[in-house]
Amino acid sequence: MAKRKVPSSSEAHAEEDSSSESDTDMLDVDFEWFDPQLEVDFHGLKTLLRQLLDVDSQLVDTSALADLILAQPLLGSTVKVDGNETDPYAFLSVINLQEHKEKPVVKALVEYIVRQASTNPALSVVADLLKTPNNATVGLILSERLVNIPSEVVPPMYRMLLEEIMWAIEEKEPYNFSHYLIISKTYQEVSSILDTGEDRPQKKKKKEDSKQVFYFHPEDEVLHKHAVAHGDYTYIREEAEGQSDAKRAFQDLGVKPQGHMILLEASEGEVTVKALEDFLRPA
Repeated sequence: MAKRKVPSSSEAHAEEDSSSESDTDMLDVDFEWFDPQLEVDFHGLKTLLRQLLDVDSQLVDTSALADLILAQPLLGSTVKVDGNETDPYAFLSVINLQEHKEKPVVKALVEYIVRQASTNPALSVVADLLKTPNNATVGLILSERLVNIPSEVVPPMYRMLLEEIMWAIEEKEPYNFSHYLIISKTYQEVSSILDTGEDRPQKKKKKEDSKQVFYFHPEDEVLHKHAVAHGDYTYIREEAEGQSDAKRAFQDLGVKPQGHMILLEASEGEVTVKALEDFLRPA
């Protein structure tokens, strides 16, 4: 049985032909939230983890990471449309980095996070928190969704996670966190290489690549307001040539993704989730 079920409307754009105007249709979709299910969610979670970590997913054992998430079915949620036996369209979960520090996948993940956080002064507190022995207990929040899944599915996942953590603490489970570290991703617009070929007419001089940061996850802007620290980092692995064009957001520009981290104090959890609910309240 679903943990929660909410009807939602999303827009679909379709062009009948090149000369006609785009028609906008509203599609009614019932989103359902489920506990992670070992029997059915492994491949879907692994796919979403690869999407979240982008090119650097090659540096992380995403199979072991999916197994770890599925090993704690009472924490976190998946979002589905066609019932529990289908692949998730979105997920959110938390991993206790201290509790699982001896597991190879967590050890490698912590080393990766420290390395990447050390490249951005704005994230130095993250690196210090994870590499210096102290009393901090960090919960790593991982969340991703398929393209075009509305951001309105996110607040219920965070709300349910807070409730599940509270229940777990009452049962003496090791989820009494001091901080939450959220792994996310952003992007910048970059010049396309598709117009640089000799056989193409040269366009007027383009603007330099924009340094403006855009968000794959709109909720990140709300999380920033309650964060101890947040910042971007460049992926370790190089994108294949032309990959930015495969992710083009606009006609003349490609998309260059980068990693993003957000550090929150656990004591801010309730206020932060309430802000998410207000910001992403369905119309």
